[in-house]
Amino acid sequence: MNNVSELFGINVFNDSVMKERLPEDVYNILKSTIKEGNTIDSSIADTVATAMKDWAIEKGATHYTHWFQPLTGITAEKHDSFISPTDDGHIIMEFSGKELIKGEPDASSFPSGGLRATFEARGYTAWDPSSYAFIKDETLCIPTAFCSYSGEALDQKTPLLRSMDAINKQALRIVKLFGHTDVKRVNTTVGPEQEYFLVDKKVYDKRPDLMYCGRTLIGAMAPKGQEMDDHYFGVLKHRVAEFMRELDRELWKLGVLAKTEHNEAAPAQHELAPIFTTTNIAADHNQLTMEMMKKTALQHGLVCLLHEKPFDGVNGSGKHNNWSLSTDTGINFLKPGKVPEENTLFLLTLAAVIKAVDEHQELLRISVATAGNDHRLGANEAPPAIISIFLGDELTDILNSIANGVHHDNTERIKMNMGSEVIPAFRKDNTDRNRTSPFAFTGNKFEFRMLGSASSISDTNVMINTMVAEVFDEFATRLEKANDFKAEVNAIIKEVVEKNGRIIFNGDGYSEEWEKEAERRGLLNLRSTVDAIPLLKSEKNIAMFEKHGVLNRTEINSRVEIILENYSKILHIEALTLIEMMNREVIPAITAYTDKLCKTVLNKNSVGGINSTVERELIARLSAANSEIYSLTNQLKMAVATAECTATVLDKAKIYHDTVLHLMADIRKYSDSAESVVPEEQWPYPSYGELLFSI
Repeated sequence: MNNVSELFGINVFNDSVMKERLPEDVYNILKSTIKEGNTIDSSIADTVATAMKDWAIEKGATHYTHWFQPLTGITAEKHDSFISPTDDGHIIMEFSGKELIKGEPDASSFPSGGLRATFEARGYTAWDPSSYAFIKDETLCIPTAFCSYSGEALDQKTPLLRSMDAINKQALRIVKLFGHTDVKRVNTTVGPEQEYFLVDKKVYDKRPDLMYCGRTLIGAMAPKGQEMDDHYFGVLKHRVAEFMRELDRELWKLGVLAKTEHNEAAPAQHELAPIFTTTNIAADHNQLTMEMMKKTALQHGLVCLLHEKPFDGVNGSGKHNNWSLSTDTGINFLKPGKVPEENTLFLLTLAAVIKAVDEHQELLRISVATAGNDHRLGANEAPPAIISIFLGDELTDILNSIANGVHHDNTERIKMNMGSEVIPAFRKDNTDRNRTSPFAFTGNKFEFRMLGSASSISDTNVMINTMVAEVFDEFATRLEKANDFKAEVNAIIKEVVEKNGRIIFNGDGYSEEWEKEAERRGLLNLRSTVDAIPLLKSEKNIAMFEKHGVLNRTEINSRVEIILENYSKILHIEALTLIEMMNREVIPAITAYTDKLCKTVLNKNSVGGINSTVERELIARLSAANSEIYSLTNQLKMAVATAECTATVLDKAKIYHDTVLHLMADIRKYSDSAESVVPEEQWPYPSYGELLFSI
């Protein structure tokens, strides 16, 4: 089947399938649940379950699973077959409404941050009818939320759904103030652009650091990197093109709106961008995209690397989160229109986002805080760890005009003329694009560029949704009491510009000057995960999340524990991997080559009159490097032991950040120096040249 329109969604229990297979009254109830976010009517569950099961079996499915997203960063699934025994020793295929609505996976084996003791094993998965079921690997996958026996969220989906309800509630108040009384639901929408690397599996299999850690812990830079800018948007290599074609097909079957694909800036780096969709579904689809990338790559003899910084010296990988807000009637809150200064809803929403981002900077930083992403942020390839908003000159001028009570010069947007009569003229956008900005307005949405490539988009959107809901609540309360609506809107915008305008920065976010300027403005600079995560537990943040019913104090505390523990576990694995690579391969390889050089010197001396200066200098250089590697590796081993004996998760994470990471960087420096002079055939691991240019 090559026709994309016929291929798209063939493995999804989507609206057209439901309409065809469900009784009209059941379909209407379920449709209303999905569209308006209402609670599912359990009386229809058996009918829906039977239709799902029959459809899935016709598609070749033999099992079903509650597909959920625990706090591990990946998805989880426990498969049950449809079979049920009969009295005569045969089987029938059954699937009940109870099995559709609720599952009971073992909650004790998933991260809980102290919410559940090991012996408290019961947990529940609950059907999310707003995200369509789908078939994967002959299994009916039912998107679900995951909670503990006592009801606390143990996953990423539950807080996301709660945050969507929170912003819907407050955004409805706002939009109805503008006379749009027919609106029943306001949804956030997201289009997450996904960056990744592809490497040859045969080369990958020879790198234990890639296999265990997802990134290279050592590796001298190849003579060529990305300095020629010839890979970005370049012609796709055959194997990569074949991979992308198959990936598109597999994603389309699952209803994922894969749209754009291209080579990224670094060698072996690529990107896939989907069409935006409702945030909950976008999060599910992004998890599926990452899974299918890895699976499809293997079928082409490739390995997909989703780590944020798999290679030192070239760009890392991010995930751009394009966030917007729209009603069920088609109103986009963030669409400026032809005359932005006359679009009051847009300007008020813009002010709400500015205020939310300024007053909750730490939450955006927390939402992207991982051990992998710490290597990427602030490295002149991604936004700095300082949060700021890019609006562009026109929108900034409009806000300033309102704040200053002056008329904005409504100059018509300039037409672009390329200087050739053949090329048609077109209008410039309201804003340029600023790749150095963490949070940039890009036409009718905000693009948050700090998110790491391996992370779920859920945490980031939980933060954005809740922050904006909090500000919408404040604005709506003021406007509902206002005698002069327009004057109050202008007063709100004026206050935001004066109090929160410090967060707006339209310049170069990579510059040293900006870091100094940001400090003068009082903006946060949370350089690492260890700096950022504890701030999640501030009373201000707990109060906001509890007020909107997104996360309670217990859930927040557990997430802090989980994130810090995960940070330490990642660095623990990386440190042990590096220790093993040094002791078992690198130190012996340097020793063996040094011995060979010593024998060469002895041979030259025995002959007499042959200069051995080069060999002697190499021996000295390699011996010194090997000695440092040996000493630092032992120090690393002791530092890991110290960290593992530390009582609190925060103190442990600090040791890994302050000591272990630095020792690893020092070991890498000496190892990479040695690699640059040891012959390729005597170095134990494939080089960066092989990894980045072998496809």
